[in-house]
Amino acid sequence: MPPFPIIDAHVHLWDTTRFAIPWLAGVPAINRVFDTSAFTEQATGLPIQAFVFVEVNVLPEQALAEVQWALACAQVEPRLQGIVAAAPVEQGDAVRNHLNALQTLSPLIKGVRRPIQDETDPFFCLSDEFVSGVRLVGAYGWSFDLCLRHTQLAAAIELVRQCPETAFMLDHLGKPDVREHTLTPWREELTQLAALPNVFCKLSGLVTEADPMTWTIDELRPYVDAALVAFGEDRVVFGGDWPVLLLASSYPRWIDTLAALTAHLPEGAQRKLWAENARRFYRISNP
Repeated sequence: MPPFPIIDAHVHLWDTTRFAIPWLAGVPAINRVFDTSAFTEQATGLPIQAFVFVEVNVLPEQALAEVQWALACAQVEPRLQGIVAAAPVEQGDAVRNHLNALQTLSPLIKGVRRPIQDETDPFFCLSDEFVSGVRLVGAYGWSFDLCLRHTQLAAAIELVRQCPETAFMLDHLGKPDVREHTLTPWREELTQLAALPNVFCKLSGLVTEADPMTWTIDELRPYVDAALVAFGEDRVVFGGDWPVLLLASSYPRWIDTLAALTAHLPEGAQRKLWAENARRFYRISNP
């Protein structure tokens, strides 16, 4: 366990009695309510100082209601210090209406996400409309979380190149194929993405890309090492990916695992990874 305060840059909360979340039908182990009380229970004894709520891919017509619910959660859980909201950026300039609605809700909204991981068109995120929508996100002063699979990294690199004024966060290291121990071309494309200065990377989601029952710390090591080399100590952040994480690990086990994988870093770099970089990227106030 790191001896520093932690900002978890990637926490999901959801209420399956309130929202339709179609993808949960395929993962019955976590197809139930995970609210602030559940998070508080599982984070007991952990030095979680703050966390960022990340949208959970509810039905598009419920996206604004999800943010309102997250804001209500923040009223009872003060550690909820940032929200990455859903937004249909593929609408291009028409997404302004949605972004305007978000802007009126709360300054806790720090960024936007529109997952592309399940899109079958490899160039989905390079349509004129998608690129225009992501540029608008940056114009509103928000970041854009990249939720994709390793096979989509090449397209993501081009998206980032076309949106130099938008800050990007790569979720889950781009979901490399840990289960098959595949590093190429993921590592090379990660390096190309990291060469663009407006991208950060979340060290998150690795255990669910490995075999959830048999993964080991040594299997994860080359992926964490590659991200640290590519992005450096100033552009990596910790992400728990709770409660999706529970498919492969407890919350404390993942924190202990990443702490072991990064124990060789200088203390200053560790503090950046566990809190300071997330605070800077998502503009979270000091406690």
